[in-house]
Amino acid sequence: MLRAILQAWQATLAAVMRDTGVLLLLVGAPVLYGFFYPWPYSQQAVTRVPVAVVDLDHSSLSRQITRFAAANPRIDVRWVTGDVQQAQQALWRGEIEGFAVLPADLKRQVVRGSPATVTVEGDGAYALLNKAVLYGFAEAVGTVSAGVEIKKLQAAGQGARQATASRSPINTQMVPLFNPTEGYGSYVVPAVALLIIQQTLLMGAALLAGTWAETGAHRASAHTWLGRLLGLSTLGLLSGLFYVGWVFEWQDFPRGGNPWGAVALLALYAPAISALGLLLGVWFRDRERAMQVLLLTALPMAFLSGFSWPAETLPAPLQALRWLIPSTSGIQASLRLNQMGASLADVLPQLLTLGALALVATGWLMWLGRAHADLTTSR
Repeated sequence: MLRAILQAWQATLAAVMRDTGVLLLLVGAPVLYGFFYPWPYSQQAVTRVPVAVVDLDHSSLSRQITRFAAANPRIDVRWVTGDVQQAQQALWRGEIEGFAVLPADLKRQVVRGSPATVTVEGDGAYALLNKAVLYGFAEAVGTVSAGVEIKKLQAAGQGARQATASRSPINTQMVPLFNPTEGYGSYVVPAVALLIIQQTLLMGAALLAGTWAETGAHRASAHTWLGRLLGLSTLGLLSGLFYVGWVFEWQDFPRGGNPWGAVALLALYAPAISALGLLLGVWFRDRERAMQVLLLTALPMAFLSGFSWPAETLPAPLQALRWLIPSTSGIQASLRLNQMGASLADVLPQLLTLGALALVATGWLMWLGRAHADLTTSR
């Protein structure tokens, strides 16, 4: 039995090496994605977004706000003007992503204690750029505003420390625990890596099984199918270790919370995907059809996984069906193990789901192989 499984394992690896399409999917694609997919997110956070300041006050206060805006790392003040229309034209031409309007009589209103409003206009087409513009100007104006309030309190007779405490009696200190850089790459890449592993392994397994179905090689014993499953799972496990053990380290993404737990997850994740891919390939019984169908599934699976879109907002049927996809459990468990340092007990439901998917898909696969084999014998 063991010898038959090992022979099938070796034969599967040899079949992968001979099939250029499958080899590119199972070996080439994960490596290429590992190098090039994280590259656009290398900057992590959006910084130095080009903006302008429309100064209609021309006072020392407006100039101070402009200096604080220029010092803010989120935005890059390209120029200061006194014409609102000129700033709007630059925004429409794409030369800047937003601008702040410092109204006339700004300093006079502040001195009188009257409410003063600084208007910020941005290009809402790009959410991240618009957020950087709004936050950058808000921080600059807020810092200057706090200084003005402290000076007023000091003029009323309070000391510097007392005035600072009166201005901000409760201080908030924000410390990001699981995404220290608060970068978009650290948020999206560790999750999408599990989806990349799934899609490349799923399509490669389906492609290989479709080839076997076309040639009649899908009529095989349980030992043969176990060996085939082991061969594909070996490649899937190596892809997972490549991302978890090297890509995350190379790109400095959050990692290492529970490394052995991450390995245990991959040991269940790869067989679940491999069994499902082989089952789909035998079911389609056509090499190209399996590829055509699975190419369209990556984006829906990403939304169903629950990391980019709240799963609670999905329709009830989809909330149940999404657990039939390995990436749903894999992504949720991987983020908790790699980034949050969760224990295996904390992700036990996800691990049990992956194990159940692997067992059901493997059993169904063996039944199909034996059924086709028995049908051929009876003929």
